[in-house]
Amino acid sequence: MNHTLHGIASHIGAPALARLYRVRVGIAGCGGLGSNCAMHLVRSGFASLVLCDHDSVEASNLNRQFFFARQIGQPKTHALAENLRAINPELHLRLEHRALTPQSAAEVFADCDAVVECLDEAEAKAMLAEALLPRGVFYVGASGIAGCGGNDAIVIRSVRPDLHIVGDGGDEAGPDVPPLSPGVGIAAAKQAGLVLAHFLKEHA
Repeated sequence: MNHTLHGIASHIGAPALARLYRVRVGIAGCGGLGSNCAMHLVRSGFASLVLCDHDSVEASNLNRQFFFARQIGQPKTHALAENLRAINPELHLRLEHRALTPQSAAEVFADCDAVVECLDEAEAKAMLAEALLPRGVFYVGASGIAGCGGNDAIVIRSVRPDLHIVGDGGDEAGPDVPPLSPGVGIAAAKQAGLVLAHFLKEHA
């Protein structure tokens, strides 16, 4: 057992860690939410992730996303995989460097037990939910995480047992409410916390 896993097992116990190892989580979008959420999931004991994003790392991403300057120009999926394996080298990662459509979403996340929606546009969020929710997958979305100073407004709305939305319910990010690291980080941690709590409780 590597150092990361040993530390996790000391907190949640080896049986619980073994159960988390069998769960596969899909990350739809590897930007601010997705990269940070994936980092929290790996630090919590999850070891099987599907990372999907069609973009590459840009300099403007470094203020809030789990990437580094040396990774500018790399596909986000590949850069994120490198960073996650620096935490736990024993991860099982599937990298999907492509855009999501209703057809590809169902294919990409077909074998996932949970999917975390970390997309930017409202249309893409709606498309992913419509493609995946009928399958009964545990689904965690996001709505309204931009700006600063209103971090207490970032809350969890539980629509039903398998559907939760994190955010303040506000508008999409824009010039007046840019996505900034504190708010993005809080929302990403809450998304990861929902997934962790669900699978620890479900298999307790």
